[in-house]
Amino acid sequence: RKPLYGFFQYNSSMIGLESLADPSDTWEIIETIGKGTYGKVYKVANKKDGSLAAVKILDPISDVDEEIEAEYNILQFLPNHPNVVRFYGMFYKADQYVGGQLWLVLELCNGGSVTELVKGLLKCGQRLDEAIISYILYGALLGLQHLHNNRIIHRDVKGNNILLTTEGGVKLVDFGVSAQLTSTRLRRNTSVGTPFWMAPEVIACEQQYDYSYDARCDVWSLGITAIELGDGDPPLFDMHPVKTLFKIPRNPPPTLLHPEKWCRGFNHFISQCLIKDFEKRPSVTHLLEHPFIKQVHGKDMSLQKQLAELIQEQQRLGSIAKTRHERIHTTRPYHVDGADKYSLDDDLVNLEVLDEDTIIHQLQKRYADLQIYTYVGDILIALNPFQNLSIYSPQFSKLYHGVKRSSNPPHIFASADAAYQSMVTFSKDQCIIISGESGAGKTESAHLIVQHLTFLGKANNRALREKILQVNPLVEAFGNACTAINDNSSRFGKYLEMMFTPTGAVMGAKISEYLLEKSRVIKQAVGEKNFHIFYYIYAGLYHQKKLSEYRLPDKKPPRYIDNETGRVMHDIVTQDSYGRQFEAIQHCFRIIGFTDEEVYSVYRILTGILNTGNIEFAAISSQHQTDKSEVPNPEALDNAAALLSIGSEELQEALTSHCVVTRGETIIRTNTVDKAADVRDAMSKALYGRLFSWIVNRINTLLQPDKNICNAESGMNVGILDIFGFENFARNSFEQLCINIANEQIQFYFNQHIFALEQMEYQSEGIDATTVEYEDNRPLLDMFLQKPMGLLSLLDEESRFPQATDLTLVDKFEDNLRCKYFWRPKGVELSFGIQHYAGKVLYDACSFLEKNRDTLPGDVVVVLRTSENKLLQQLFSSPLTKTGTFCAA
Repeated sequence: RKPLYGFFQYNSSMIGLESLADPSDTWEIIETIGKGTYGKVYKVANKKDGSLAAVKILDPISDVDEEIEAEYNILQFLPNHPNVVRFYGMFYKADQYVGGQLWLVLELCNGGSVTELVKGLLKCGQRLDEAIISYILYGALLGLQHLHNNRIIHRDVKGNNILLTTEGGVKLVDFGVSAQLTSTRLRRNTSVGTPFWMAPEVIACEQQYDYSYDARCDVWSLGITAIELGDGDPPLFDMHPVKTLFKIPRNPPPTLLHPEKWCRGFNHFISQCLIKDFEKRPSVTHLLEHPFIKQVHGKDMSLQKQLAELIQEQQRLGSIAKTRHERIHTTRPYHVDGADKYSLDDDLVNLEVLDEDTIIHQLQKRYADLQIYTYVGDILIALNPFQNLSIYSPQFSKLYHGVKRSSNPPHIFASADAAYQSMVTFSKDQCIIISGESGAGKTESAHLIVQHLTFLGKANNRALREKILQVNPLVEAFGNACTAINDNSSRFGKYLEMMFTPTGAVMGAKISEYLLEKSRVIKQAVGEKNFHIFYYIYAGLYHQKKLSEYRLPDKKPPRYIDNETGRVMHDIVTQDSYGRQFEAIQHCFRIIGFTDEEVYSVYRILTGILNTGNIEFAAISSQHQTDKSEVPNPEALDNAAALLSIGSEELQEALTSHCVVTRGETIIRTNTVDKAADVRDAMSKALYGRLFSWIVNRINTLLQPDKNICNAESGMNVGILDIFGFENFARNSFEQLCINIANEQIQFYFNQHIFALEQMEYQSEGIDATTVEYEDNRPLLDMFLQKPMGLLSLLDEESRFPQATDLTLVDKFEDNLRCKYFWRPKGVELSFGIQHYAGKVLYDACSFLEKNRDTLPGDVVVVLRTSENKLLQQLFSSPLTKTGTFCAA
């Protein structure tokens, strides 16, 4: 059975502000009606004929918000109808001092919403007469029928979006999340709406990507609105909106609180609207023939008059508030008086006993109920649910906007909002630190924080917001990889600063990157993979049939991405996920602002690295030399040289030999096979490391604040630290040591913030806090960081000795690091152990010196500087920072 309606989201196109007329010639403001999501709502009069209207005046803008644009596109397309709010036009009032204002002029519905009418009656101990209810529902159904006949679906039907005129007219309003219908796309899978009124199939789309629904979701919402007209509130109104999204799909269809107090026809109408299987749910056209609705026929004028008198009486008594034309309130979008919003279990500090067993028990109990967020004071614990939860939509962003923490359940958005509000209130920079083991969900939490901060700091420039949201996916493609315990593990440290104006509008962003695991480019542990981008680009070029253009083989993947299982090629051929990710990366580059030439250069460097990894070496034995090497597969050499835009012979010479200057004389010495392979891999690591740094620098340039704004305003920022979690693998190398030292520093900050500073505050107030015990890791950090005898200083010292080996390094550690945190296991020469805050870790010191030196032969640098690729030239001509990352000139 085919659905009655299908629809798609309106394909937004920017509204040219310069094309809009100035409202001053036509409209004059009379009084303020109220405040909505985007600005204030006023009553205005037409200067020509004196007719009245309502106008939404948006705050100073240089761009048009998506929801306003969607509403504008639908309203101007939709023919007039007595049950749909009339649209008089959109205007733009330019002002060079305060910024331009957008005016959306609509029909004035000064009778309030049906929700306000019902609540006003209940406040007086009365309720709506069933005949009036049927009249209101009749008008709403006619409005919906008009929308559906014109291929529009509302998607947010509720009492607050059904407005009344003082003459008793019924009008559907607010099309900010509406969609236009098409016969070519019959279903939709976007989860939008207000939770209490959302249909089960709409909620299901948030978690089931293969699920879809049609326009009959409006019918469900109207059924909930019918209950609202009877009871004054929708079902589950006393439950937090987050929880309703779990309850609605699982609960049986709701009914009126006291069905026996209402007629059979009204109850039956509601039951028809609330059929959970939307394929069996009637359309609005069918519902217009329902007996409860048909009773209006022939009585509509009389019922309209009764409704008008009722509205006037309620306004006289002061029971009806002024009209609100917005879908939700700016700061408390889903506020319901008396709702159970906060539980003592939400914050573990409220527990009488707070020991390890109690904390674990409470977290397990909440996790089983899909309550993945829990407070411990001002810390938020986030447990990885390993499934998609429908609690991150724009509706929830609006829920966690400028409210007390106790108003809502714990949420990552609440932490972001707390940082944002503190920044704006105290004019002080803020920082959010995300810590945890690998696979705990730190990167996803960082995504969500950026998403919410972008929402809170809604920029005047929509393009800037879109750019910021594309940064994380792009950087992660180049900096994340699949490890043994995490399919999307961050292999670098990231500090993202979001910059805001003093009024809280986001105006730019900046990334700092640390400790990129460059060694992953050339070798991965068993069960692990290279950086995501290599698989994305290979799959993307494969499916686009462009492998030959970038000189890549189509039968066997390059050595750098070909793991022991041999499934890389199989996965690329049979699955389209890598290919889709490649398209997503192309989209990121385009939205952020990279030029086509820059992206093309990036692709050539990446494929050049893959081809470099295929270069092999063989020994040449002669009478006088036994340590000379050559390239037995010149095709791979030619491919790499061509993609890097350098000479093939020059590249071979740089890989198989090196220059030594002695007393002013240059001597060329040959490289052994092993040495040549090391040089090849060092070049690949350097290429990737500098390319990654360049991408980060380029993003910072494209996202830097407008100089005019910077000169006029002193900005503030919220920093987000997302760094790899503590790691302890079967084999732990130099990278794990760096990662774990960084985590020790984060743990030290945590200890200082939670314990040490609190104890100092208690002491200043004369309170005894000596009974609070905690593990202070300062001595361990001293062992790592002290100069000149700390572990890192000893490592740097040994790296400067040409004759030093990894064994002499471990010996030096053992001789100088005499403390309880360091030990050396017997029988394993190149190993040492560290007692970290998170447990004991055994490190394999093999290649520690080589990785710490991170040297690239000068011959290779010289060759790469001769590249005809301008980007590649820049990568090896610009200076490096102290940490070895690329520094833009």
